[in-house]
Amino acid sequence: MSSSPWVFDQAHYDALNAGREETVLQLLPDLKKQLNLRTALDLGCGLGHYSELLHKHGLRVLGVDGRPENVQEARRRYPHIDFRVADAEDPALVELGGFDLVFCFGLLYHLENPFRVIRSIAQLASQASLMEGIVYPSAEPAMVLLDENTGEDQGLNYLAFYPSEACLAKMIRSSGFVGCYNPISMPAHPDYQIGRNGFRRRSVFAASKVALVMSSLREWSNQSVELHPWNLVPLSPIRGISGKVYRFLENSFSR
Repeated sequence: MSSSPWVFDQAHYDALNAGREETVLQLLPDLKKQLNLRTALDLGCGLGHYSELLHKHGLRVLGVDGRPENVQEARRRYPHIDFRVADAEDPALVELGGFDLVFCFGLLYHLENPFRVIRSIAQLASQASLMEGIVYPSAEPAMVLLDENTGEDQGLNYLAFYPSEACLAKMIRSSGFVGCYNPISMPAHPDYQIGRNGFRRRSVFAASKVALVMSSLREWSNQSVELHPWNLVPLSPIRGISGKVYRFLENSFSR
């Protein structure tokens, strides 16, 4: 067990990062080659773990985080990388400039305004973005406002909208990205595997300003359905076993 006082050094993060890193390392070489990536913004960088990974793969990196203590520790660990304090939800974030790649892991679901931040990411990223986080279990483009605990790995205000995968995809496509993709192989961690309710707990997305052709990516595809507030069922999974039960009961009572 880690004796580090930092939550990001604990065993559950080590396990999560092991799976996430494998996926990033599958995607990054092809992204660099196709899009000629040279610079990266690590948004919500924490202690700089992924900033260092991106740096090791030849990118010039700026890491930003909303917690000054995280930035201070990241600077201590990786003095060769530029780290700054910045709130991802501040519209002034776009004043950081332009980057070939915006990397955003473990942040979006901690935010009160994830759509605003995705729009900022689309402005900051000239080529592509890699995004990752917890996703709400719904097949519809839904977000649910949840209270978070007061841990140092939570959002700045401890109140956040958790988006579904479909919601993330819709926000990505609506913010200025042309391509929206999932990895063919999700990270080898239980949170990324589809559970008994028909949904995964976490997901990874790649977004791009041009269409990508990569054997490691599949384009996000979701059946287009006519949505109205009165036919959304964001609190009821509509895939998997529970989805079949839900549809059976819905059909039975509607006759």
